[in-house]
Amino acid sequence: MQLNLFSDSCQPYSYDEHQLGDADIREYPHAFSEEESSKILLSLMRQIPWQQEALWIAGKKRPIPRLQCWMGDQGTNYQYSGLKLTPTPWNTIVLAVRRYLKSLTGLDFNSALLNYYRDGRDSVAWHADDEPELGSNPIIASVSFGAERMFELKHKAQVGLPKYQIRLRN
Repeated sequence: MQLNLFSDSCQPYSYDEHQLGDADIREYPHAFSEEESSKILLSLMRQIPWQQEALWIAGKKRPIPRLQCWMGDQGTNYQYSGLKLTPTPWNTIVLAVRRYLKSLTGLDFNSALLNYYRDGRDSVAWHADDEPELGSNPIIASVSFGAERMFELKHKAQVGLPKYQIRLRN
């Protein structure tokens, strides 16, 4: 599938800056058009080898409430909550999104944890993205395709700061 990731209908390099304590947040609300987002979502739903992993919680193995796929450069293994992930090679659509993110941010991301939330019951819990393989001060990019959701952030060290919410649109 060939995508025009630089639609004339959006301003891909405009972003809003937000502060959360010492964390810098850049939001690109018009990075993808509605049409591009819908095409990308359909491609991801069909092409990604989605899996539902399970974690040990309170002595019981429980399924993670979403589907996911760890994708990335060779050797970008990842582990969280005792779950060890070996990267699936880059899918062409995810690789196109990766290149587009690099053009927006100037940063080259080496891996991606794709999450597929099937319905309103699927979710992700509060977490810190502080695993050793991510480095001491990791930079993440979060891209959302599909139903609108709230993306919530809170500062790990400065617990008195209020949560920050970004409305993620398709």
